[in-house]
Amino acid sequence: MKIICNQKLLAHKISIVQKAINGKTNFDLLKGILIVAKGDQIVLTGYDLEIGIETYAQAEISEEGSIVIDARLFGDIIRKLPDSFVEIETDDDNNVYINCLNSKFKIKGDSPEEYPVLPNVSKDNLYNVPQDILKNMIKQTVFAISQDQTKPVLMGELLEIVNGEVSLVAIDGYRLAVRSCSVENLNANAKVIIPGKTLNDVNSLLSTEEQVQIGFDDKNAIFMINETKIITRLLDGEFIEYKKLLPREHNTRIKLNRRSLLNSIERASLLSQSERNNLIKLSIRDNTLAITSNTEKGNVYEEVDLELEGDYLDIAFNSRYLLEGLKNIESEEIFIEFTTNVNPCIIKPVDGIKYIYLLLPVRIASNI
Repeated sequence: MKIICNQKLLAHKISIVQKAINGKTNFDLLKGILIVAKGDQIVLTGYDLEIGIETYAQAEISEEGSIVIDARLFGDIIRKLPDSFVEIETDDDNNVYINCLNSKFKIKGDSPEEYPVLPNVSKDNLYNVPQDILKNMIKQTVFAISQDQTKPVLMGELLEIVNGEVSLVAIDGYRLAVRSCSVENLNANAKVIIPGKTLNDVNSLLSTEEQVQIGFDDKNAIFMINETKIITRLLDGEFIEYKKLLPREHNTRIKLNRRSLLNSIERASLLSQSERNNLIKLSIRDNTLAITSNTEKGNVYEEVDLELEGDYLDIAFNSRYLLEGLKNIESEEIFIEFTTNVNPCIIKPVDGIKYIYLLLPVRIASNI
C-alpha cells in the first residue's frame, strides 16, 4: 500500500474511528484501525465487536492495499505531524512507513486478514431524520441513562418510531427523560434499544445540516452521517413501559422562568456539592418558590417568582438530578407538575416542545 493524504483530514478521520476502539480489549487486533486503500480513497474502520465506525477520505493512491495500525500510536503520530501531506507506505512484513516533510516514522502494523468484518445491515429501509433534530433529542435524554451494569437495558435508550413521531427515552431508576419529534415522510414503525455510548458517539458527529439516515435489523442499528457509517449492536431485553410511569393528574402546577430557577438551584447546591445526598428543599406558596439547603457548612435561602395552580407543597430533590434536567431544556418558561411530596414530578416546556423530564423526590424530615 502506498498513499498520500492531507494531514489534517487524516487526523480528523482517525479521531472519528477511534471512538469505536476499546483500549481494554485483550484482542490486540481490535486496538488497531483497519485502513483499506482502493481507487481514489482510503477507508478507515474501528470496531470493538459492539460498535463499528467506518469513514473514508480522499487520497492519492499509488498502490492499493490494506493494513491494521495501532489506533493510539497512529493517531498520536498523525496529529503531531506538520500541516502538510502525509505519505504512508507498507511492505510485505507489515511495516508501516510514515513520512511528512522532515518527519519519518517506521512502525509495526498487522495483517488485516483476521480483522473482523462489520455486520451487514441493509441500507434498503433507512429513515431520514434531520441531523439537528436528532442531535437535540440525544442531548436532552442521554444524560439520564443508567450507569448500573447490572441493568444493561437501562444503559441504553429506547428509540421508538410510531406514526411519524420519533421518541428517545432514557431512565435510570431516579429520573426519566423523553424527547419526541414529528418527522415528515416517516411512515414505518420501530422499537429498539440503542447503547448510550453509541448515541454519544453519534451525537459528536452530528451537525446542523443535512439528514442522518437510520436503519435497523434484528440485532444491529446503522447510522449514516455524511461520509461516516456507525453500526452498533442493539441491547437485548424489554424496556420499561415508561408511559405507565407518567402521572395522569397533578394537584400542584407551577409556571416559572427556567433560567431563574436554574441559577437559584446552582447557588443553593453550592453547600451540598461534597455531600452524598445533595439535598435541596422546595417550598411552594402563592407567588414564590423558596429554595433552601441546610448542611454542616451552613444554610442557604433562595426565592423564585412563580405562577401557582393548586395546592401548597414542600418537597425535596437531589440537586444534581434537578439541575441536569433544567440544563437540557432550552425553553424560556417551564411547567413543573406535582401530585404529592413523595410522588414523581414532571418538568416540561411551556412552549409545547415534546419533552418530559420526570424526577423522583427524596423523602425528608420536616426540619430539613
